[in-house]
Amino acid sequence: MDRVCKTQLTPLSFLERAADVFADREAITYPRISYTYREMGSGAVRLSHALASAGIEEGDRVACLLPNIPEMLLAHFAAPLQRAVLVSINTRLSGQEIVYILNHSGAKLLIVDNEMAASLAPLVDRLETVTAIIGVDDTGVDCPIPTAVTFDEFMATGADTPRSWEIDDEDRTISINYTSGTTGRPKGVMYSHRGAYMNSLGEVIHSSHSPETVYLWTLPMFHCNGWCTTWGVTAVGGRHVCLRAIDPDDVWRTIRSEGVTHLNGAPTVLIGLANSSEARPFKDAFTVTTAGAPPSPTIISQMTDLGADLVHVYGLTETYGPHTICERQPGWEDIGGDQGAKLMARQGVSFLIADPIRVVDKDMNDVPRDGDTMGEVVMRGNNVMKGYYADPEATEQAFRGGWFHSGDLAVWHPDGYIELRDRAKDIIISGGENISTIEVEQAIASHEAVLECAVIAVPDSKWGERPKAFVVLKPGSQATEDILITHVRDRLAHFKAPDVVDMVEALPKTSTGKIQKFVLRENEWTSTDKRAT
Repeated sequence: MDRVCKTQLTPLSFLERAADVFADREAITYPRISYTYREMGSGAVRLSHALASAGIEEGDRVACLLPNIPEMLLAHFAAPLQRAVLVSINTRLSGQEIVYILNHSGAKLLIVDNEMAASLAPLVDRLETVTAIIGVDDTGVDCPIPTAVTFDEFMATGADTPRSWEIDDEDRTISINYTSGTTGRPKGVMYSHRGAYMNSLGEVIHSSHSPETVYLWTLPMFHCNGWCTTWGVTAVGGRHVCLRAIDPDDVWRTIRSEGVTHLNGAPTVLIGLANSSEARPFKDAFTVTTAGAPPSPTIISQMTDLGADLVHVYGLTETYGPHTICERQPGWEDIGGDQGAKLMARQGVSFLIADPIRVVDKDMNDVPRDGDTMGEVVMRGNNVMKGYYADPEATEQAFRGGWFHSGDLAVWHPDGYIELRDRAKDIIISGGENISTIEVEQAIASHEAVLECAVIAVPDSKWGERPKAFVVLKPGSQATEDILITHVRDRLAHFKAPDVVDMVEALPKTSTGKIQKFVLRENEWTSTDKRAT
């Protein structure tokens, strides 16, 4: 018999507690507006009532297209407080990609930054389910969508009536985060209240957050709900320092002016920080948690030399963000140099709140822990997704054998730590963002001059990897590199467009006509260690 005193796990309880325990402590710092925890709690309640007034009911999807601003933090609590599902959209996507996500998720309401609404404005007539659009004026720009109401007007429709922070089912979906389309179309990854609660605590533990935390938002909140740090920092009563955009010089100035103690980001963010003219050694204890792509030993050494306590984690959208951590062992600090950095560059072992990670062969048998035999990384535990929204076939395929299949290839070291070696699919990881080669190839092939093409990842000192295209033109047709790059940018988010397009007479193929991408990759990576781990 269930104990009557048992309650369901939800990150909503984190703000309920913080608003009581840390009521007068500053919760959110931002140039335009700031909140104490009491004000953050009441703001989330008011926004949840406003959502109810707009007809948002249990299970409805509430979408946000917002940068790292206070309204985005409030939405992470207000939407689930109304028993709705939060859909945080990548702000770097094109208008067509945003429309697809809104329609696929069945979003009923959209909260959008006025500047970011520009790409969506010409396409609003294609929205199939959105019935209300709320425009956030963060920079003095009017919303280009005429039917939108302002965020302040929308908040005025909400009440201050107290609400219950409890939920009736911890397996209820709290958010849907869309992948970057690694198979051509983005998939909606469903998180549960329980999973978000558990992974938030994992972040608190492994990144050493406390009530003294001053967390700088360099990681997009749309990405895996900020790796659940939106909820985790709130849980301990830390201070959120919001940043609309990331400029390395501004980041350093903010670190010093606000007394920042923690930040998260992909290796490309760290590269920008380490090479900024404003870079100075951290005066006090400072924690940097990095993931999104394997950090090179070089950047690990640079950040360590600046005084950062570097926490290297690894995961996917399907695992609420980080799932493993490269736990430091006694004696590692004495190794130092490249060897110490190489140890820290491994993806490590599972989070405390997750099941042990495995590397398996095609028959789901563990590969030898010899640091040489490659297999696929598989996961399970509290911080593995519920499944893909409205895609049972993809869900079944991802969970074959009772484990989530990451599609990442790794080796397993004798000490139990895993190390990524390659991608099972042709995913390009550029600055922490996933880019589908299929998607880019389709965009290139849509140009009338293109006969066929192939896209692969090539090494990049800043972004880790960038897409490069190899194109065969139709006989008698003409197209330049710039023309094709512009063609892709008109159809996809700019970061997905290749930096280089090589015009070639033919592509390497098998006897059955399949393009041999590995031949193209070998030519590009011959003198470069792809993973540097």
